[in-house]
Amino acid sequence: MYKILSREDLAPNIHQFEIEAPSIARKAQPGQFIIIMVDEKGERIPLTIADWNRENGSIFLVFNVVGQTTNKLAAVQVGESIMSLSGPMGLPAEIDKFGTVVTVTSGYSVVTIVPVVQALKEMGNRVISIMRAPTMDSVFGQEHLGAMSDELIVTIGDNSCNGEPNFVTEPLEKLLKAEQIDRVITVGPVCVMKLVASVTRPHEVKTIASLNPIMVDGTGMCGCCRVSVGGKTMFACVDGPEFDAHEVDWPSLMARRCTYASNERGWSQYRCLDCAQW
Repeated sequence: MYKILSREDLAPNIHQFEIEAPSIARKAQPGQFIIIMVDEKGERIPLTIADWNRENGSIFLVFNVVGQTTNKLAAVQVGESIMSLSGPMGLPAEIDKFGTVVTVTSGYSVVTIVPVVQALKEMGNRVISIMRAPTMDSVFGQEHLGAMSDELIVTIGDNSCNGEPNFVTEPLEKLLKAEQIDRVITVGPVCVMKLVASVTRPHEVKTIASLNPIMVDGTGMCGCCRVSVGGKTMFACVDGPEFDAHEVDWPSLMARRCTYASNERGWSQYRCLDCAQW
């Protein structure tokens, strides 16, 4: 059992938990994830490790309430416990001195990208972070991400900011045209990462997407998280979660993610606000 040490409601339907998990905290690295089971009858879902405190023996998880399991997880209170955490899983993020790196995030990935940004900065990179929220009321995490970045660009999906709805691809396109960008890293909804890849492809800028498909065992045995990358079948849990965004078969990935959409309560209300795709 893993005790909830603290929780914070970051935005409507988005929560952050600090969970007692000393063995995971000791080994966690940027970009890795865990698989969580709320109770003995619960499904196993992957969540990126947003942060960790090795001294305190705790990890931080951020999640969006979109279906049955995340609704159940959101009901767990401080002092209560969840049944199972497995991890850290997946390969750590590739960290090197690339030069100028742009990160593009949407939703709760604004928080989960922070360990990667911090590691990139420690390697001497210049990091420009672009983040997006659907409305001004749903913006969160900008202070922490901004403190880690050389520059932070915030885009808002409706007209509450500057009278014009905007999207993360707009400032990204401007940066690609204005200066030398050595790498782009995108984390967020599949449709957002797909669009980011389409923007960077003509500029031939290496683009990395962190994929979080349906998973069960997290060891590559079940095959649920398989993705087609460069024409080859790979498994996000052991070969990823980072992949070359220009080689990902995005239509196939998006179709697989919607396999159980009809089973999720209220799924339609979470239809993607960015590109009107599921």
